[in-house]
Amino acid sequence: MAVLALMLLAATTPGFSAPVSGTRQHRVAGCGRFSFSSSSCHAAGGPIIVAGDPPTFVSAPGRRIVAVGDLHGDLYQTRAALVMAGVLSPESDCHLWTGGQTVLVQVGDILDRGEDEIAILSLLSSLNMQAKSQGGAVFQVNGNHETMNVEGDFRYVDPGSFDECMRYLEYLDGFDGNWDDAFLNWVNVSERWKEEYRVLPNGDWLPLNFVKKQKGFAARASLLKQGGPLACELARHPVVLVVNDWIFCHGGLLPHHVEYGLERINKDVSNWMQGSTEGSDGPDLPFIATRGYDSVVWTRFYSQDSVERTLRAWNLSSLVAEQTLKSVGAKGMVVGHTPQTRGVNCKCDGKVWCVDVGMSYGVLHSRPEVLEIINDRARVIKDRRGPYDEMEVLDYL
Repeated sequence: MAVLALMLLAATTPGFSAPVSGTRQHRVAGCGRFSFSSSSCHAAGGPIIVAGDPPTFVSAPGRRIVAVGDLHGDLYQTRAALVMAGVLSPESDCHLWTGGQTVLVQVGDILDRGEDEIAILSLLSSLNMQAKSQGGAVFQVNGNHETMNVEGDFRYVDPGSFDECMRYLEYLDGFDGNWDDAFLNWVNVSERWKEEYRVLPNGDWLPLNFVKKQKGFAARASLLKQGGPLACELARHPVVLVVNDWIFCHGGLLPHHVEYGLERINKDVSNWMQGSTEGSDGPDLPFIATRGYDSVVWTRFYSQDSVERTLRAWNLSSLVAEQTLKSVGAKGMVVGHTPQTRGVNCKCDGKVWCVDVGMSYGVLHSRPEVLEIINDRARVIKDRRGPYDEMEVLDYL
């Protein structure tokens, strides 16, 4: 069992103060990955400690937790959700973390259906670097659309995302292969590159522009193939994350997943995305996490609408949720994957929270909502009138 303790309160953060004395930064071979440890931290409630590589268990004493659902390539709605959650500055041209010691968890499906996927990944990575310097953290959980793209399944890719892949590779060339710097800064320049690209010859994605389509597919494949740089970026993140007493995953966690082992699941998926395992020519697709109606990223066992289920199925899901939570030692579960037409809500007798509201323009284009957890008390923050306007907060006991 790979356990990596990370002290996240002191980290090198571009554009911010110098690292705290005693901070060490380690590159994980093959994927430009980093772990951080510090011999000194003074955050209220103690340091954030992460076990597992990718992160699996997180101890974040006294922290406010915010969960955000599926983003699907919509940068505008992503910003709106994060501003509403109080973790992002409202100015669109400066992506500053305003969450202090908040722990932000995004539950997967950043890819597909929208045209700013890499920009969103860049934004979350940048916010994580900033958050760690303030005693907070940002975590991402991979969903089914992340695993589909690493498999080479591009059926749900927005045409603009193929363009973004080509633009990003061109932008990366200017960094002499320095992936980390280019990736972190992409969100700050992506809009300008998009506008400049559109005025170039063949800047539009035309149905008959087969050459451009081929280039777009090739660019995306080079980034997201197993062992590709963007696949390795995704490999840094888990498919199951436990923060304090709460489980976060995309589809849902079931008893046989727990029996298999949460760290083992995360490691299997990470190795598969990187395209390497010890003593093997190549890793097999981790079926228990990424394939099938009862896999971690695909199951809708908890999130399906009540009108689509029998009373027996409803009662069964509540019993299974209780069994799963008990086996992990958790009090609640947060999932995405299934758009909730009535907004963020709880199911299974209050044991499971469903936070996918279909906010992306490629899904339902609904108004963003987020879930806030403080001292194991969950509440929905949503905005009726529009982005960055007056908020309504609903409390759940």
